Amino acid sequence: MQHAPDPSSMATLYVHIRILLGMIVGLGLTHLLRNLAKIVERPKARRVYWVHLVWALFMFIYLLHFWWWEFRLTHQLHWDFNIYFFVTIYALLLYLLCSLIFPESVDDYQDYRDYFYTRRHWFFGLLAVMFLVDYGDTAIKGGDYLRQLGGEYLFRNAAYVAGCIGAIAVRSPIYHGTFAVGALLYELSWIVRRYEVL
Repeated sequence: MQHAPDPSSMATLYVHIRILLGMIVGLGLTHLLRNLAKIVERPKARRVYWVHLVWALFMFIYLLHFWWWEFRLTHQLHWDFNIYFFVTIYALLLYLLCSLIFPESVDDYQDYRDYFYTRRHWFFGLLAVMFLVDYGDTAIKGGDYLRQLGGEYLFRNAAYVAGCIGAIAVRSPIYHGTFAVGALLYELSWIVRRYEVL
């Protein structure tokens, strides 16, 4: 006979899990900040591209949002390997996206604009996968959790996935600029409206 999980042991387990998540998020933030600092230190080394920088800012905000949101999982009554696996995969995808925004070197490209458009398939492909994994993570946490997020959550993720597919297919600077600014503004709005206070 299986006993109901002890709430205090679940809270302790989450602290254990959160250490790993914190390390991954910290690496992502460090990577973004280190590369932004390189641009400030040597602005003429590689010409920057504003759309690329907007996506870097989007990832920075998204990582901060993810870490803030993770505190809510303290109240998750039941932890199992599936939930742990999905949350960890989600954090790892965020780190990979940060690595793709700023590679270790852009020597093989003319500048950041050339890099962005040449490698956009990888970045937007992984970004779409991240929002799909988020659906799986939400489903695993149960119907009550999904209802708490509301219909906007389903639309939001679907819109991001559709936007990413468009960004893979289209090279248009107008499309990419509009998508980048729209995604950043919407994400800020989502955070203020839903997560300003935990």
